[in-house]
Amino acid sequence: MGEAKRRKTALGEKYGQEQTILSWLPITKTQAEQFIQWTTRGAWIGIGMMVAIWITVRFIGPAFGWWEIY
Repeated sequence: MGEAKRRKTALGEKYGQEQTILSWLPITKTQAEQFIQWTTRGAWIGIGMMVAIWITVRFIGPAFGWWEIY
């Protein structure tokens, strides 16, 4: 219990608050992790869409006679 009290007196008002990534940037570590999760999910969605479009252009379209591939 002594360590927690020492930390509380040393930090003052900042005790119990999340740390920021940089002192001049008001973004917490949790917010940074959420940003990484969203961008990773978005990248995978983009990759999946690109594969679906490629399959449509390369195989599905010519099979139905929508266009020809030379």
